[in-house]
Amino acid sequence: QVQLVESGGGLVQPGGSLRLSCTAAGIDFRLYDMGWYRQAPGKQRESVATITWNGMTNYTDSVKGRFTISRDNDKNTVVLQMNSLKPEDTAVYYCNGVMRTGFFPWGQGTQVTISS
Repeated sequence: QVQLVESGGGLVQPGGSLRLSCTAAGIDFRLYDMGWYRQAPGKQRESVATITWNGMTNYTDSVKGRFTISRDNDKNTVVLQMNSLKPEDTAVYYCNGVMRTGFFPWGQGTQVTISS
């Protein structure tokens, strides 16, 4: 059974930083491209950052230069370091695979709120 558990969210002021972590269970993690996604109130879920099984990264334009995705295949973990946070980054953040055939079951996500 696949399980994705996200953590690290919180309330921070604009310009602050957060480090999100996601641990995966039930999959051979090292074989999968992974991504961070977010969903803001009233909006569709969007891809924020992806990392291939061998470490190549890609970012949506709005977070380039501010967010960094990384992974530790020994710990089945994918991390999103978020710096220079903006109010428009407020959303629930999720991790999941990056696959043509769909997604693993979604975890509960972690709430990120950027507000002064």
